[in-house]
Amino acid sequence: MGVSTSSPGKGVTLVTVDFPPVNALPVQGWYELADALRAAGRDPGTRCVVLAAEGRGFNAGVDIKEMQRDTGHDALIGANRGCYEAFAAVYECEVPVVAAVHGFCLGGGIGLVGNADAIVASEDATFGLPELDRGALGAATHLSRLVPQHLMRALYYTSRTASAAELHAHGSVWKVVPRSELRDAAVELAAEIARKDGHLIRLAKAAINGIDPVDVRRSYRFEQGFTFEANLSGVADRVRDTFARPAAGASAGKERS
Repeated sequence: MGVSTSSPGKGVTLVTVDFPPVNALPVQGWYELADALRAAGRDPGTRCVVLAAEGRGFNAGVDIKEMQRDTGHDALIGANRGCYEAFAAVYECEVPVVAAVHGFCLGGGIGLVGNADAIVASEDATFGLPELDRGALGAATHLSRLVPQHLMRALYYTSRTASAAELHAHGSVWKVVPRSELRDAAVELAAEIARKDGHLIRLAKAAINGIDPVDVRRSYRFEQGFTFEANLSGVADRVRDTFARPAAGASAGKERS
């Protein structure tokens, strides 16, 4: 359990997240992920990183139960800072990052894949920001990198999800494959990238980030201010408490966000 690193091929580093039951990361988990991504990017032998997950889904966001156990704001501040660092670590990784997404990719998961350089998804993958149903805000910055502007707004306001096939049609998902082939397909793309000159691929990553029309750090930080306002006003707790009492028969995938 936690974040692990391995090497499935020359020049490729695989960073794997595993926080059962649904990969809803605790505060420390976000920092561990950020550290692993930054370390992989600094490794001169790495030319591409694959970010993947074990379990039922890629990522279900932050661990809401951890925040509810905290009588103050330490867990909220920690989660916000941890997400900020993990999202930035994907974007600022010195080499390209390929996200291998299966099952649900929600909340903080959107922050990770929205900042990735390429996405390979399984046929069962779904992407969305259920933040308004969870008493939270944020990551519209990253969802807007996956779908057109008006679709992003509709998905955000309704808390609906988009399928891997839909994102592939919009051009944000590189390839959709059966779940059993996901890891191999992601590593295959990473290996193709890793065959480029190591120094040149790092220059390419820096150059592409430099011409990005949106400053993802500042944009996401602006969103986080509204998350704090929602919490300080009591609105977030009211919505979160409702979410934490799911109706009988609710899917286990909605235990956390």
